Amino acid sequence: MKLDCLLKGILHTAVRGHDAEITQIAYDSRHVEPGALFICLRGEKFDGHKFAGQAAEAGAAAVLVEESGEYPDGLGVIRVENTRKAMAAVSANFYGNPADKLRLIGVTGTNGKTTTTYFIEEILRKCGRKTGIIGTVGIAANGAKMDIPFSTSTTPDPPELHKIFAEMVSLGITDVVMEVSSHSLALFKMEGLCFDVGVFTNFTQDHLDFHGTMEEYKLAKAKLFAQSKFAVVNADDEASETMLHALAGKPFYTYGLDADADLKAIHIKYLEKTLFDLNEKRFELTNKGRFNIYNSLAAIGAAKALGLGIEEIKAAFNEGLSGVPGRIQSVPNARGLNVFVDYAHSPDGLVNIIEAVRELTAKRVITIFGCGGDRDPDKRPKM
Repeated sequence: MKLDCLLKGILHTAVRGHDAEITQIAYDSRHVEPGALFICLRGEKFDGHKFAGQAAEAGAAAVLVEESGEYPDGLGVIRVENTRKAMAAVSANFYGNPADKLRLIGVTGTNGKTTTTYFIEEILRKCGRKTGIIGTVGIAANGAKMDIPFSTSTTPDPPELHKIFAEMVSLGITDVVMEVSSHSLALFKMEGLCFDVGVFTNFTQDHLDFHGTMEEYKLAKAKLFAQSKFAVVNADDEASETMLHALAGKPFYTYGLDADADLKAIHIKYLEKTLFDLNEKRFELTNKGRFNIYNSLAAIGAAKALGLGIEEIKAAFNEGLSGVPGRIQSVPNARGLNVFVDYAHSPDGLVNIIEAVRELTAKRVITIFGCGGDRDPDKRPKM
């Protein structure tokens, strides 16, 4: 594809080589192939502008930069104000803007993103939609794993993300449910996307090593709702007001267990299954814990926002929703013990999992937890 076609809709200055033929989008000079457009990104530790020469040696046809400078002869040079924003648009153009052919459902929040995306995807699929899912556990189309690796832990970078979208379109997928991390929003990975539904789970401390303050962390998450047509938000969480403010008057559902909400779970019982009533319908949940009722309500709200009726949602729900690997995952053993592994990675997440397993025994609960290194140092003592 010609470089000038990739730059459609992007404010830029062509220093030279705007007619170069581009065969790859790359932002890591180690992965550049001949014919690549190398995008120079500024990171916390590295500045991609310093690797433009290395990209040229590997065969890059052009570079996308923020600053003027000395670049190798024969290398196309395009200057933009923000290469991260431009990367999202360039990637979409390179793959033919596949997101325009999909219904996108984005889920953000400190905890519960993965489980909520799995619940939404499974409800939609059981109701006959052709579904895709993107997130921490990987990528799947219609329930089948897809072998498309991506370098980040939750939300792919734009070249990978739009490649995934294009592949899903080719498979006939219509609805894509994805985890949207605060990092991805702050780093403009979602730039240019329009979400049919944005879902907010909750807001507690995490990632302050990146965002600096809780306010900046919250505002990063709120960006999703500025890009959403409809919102589903947790009314029991004070940060929901910030999310709805970003929605700017567009329609929404609230959900919760305590506050007045459009979708409020009542008559909750923790038996062999977790039971609750919603809109005079009884829902049965095999997944343990109060927090999974929140995840369930978020999923039900998203399904309603996408046009499904409460009866068909209930039927799909009560068939039994699959658990997510690593989320209250039972570990078989010969000792007669209840052993569970969970992804809890924040103070609030740790409280939730301990409360959930506390319901399963009158005896001791023994907890072993870790807290990732080189991250928010204030989190470990609280956990």
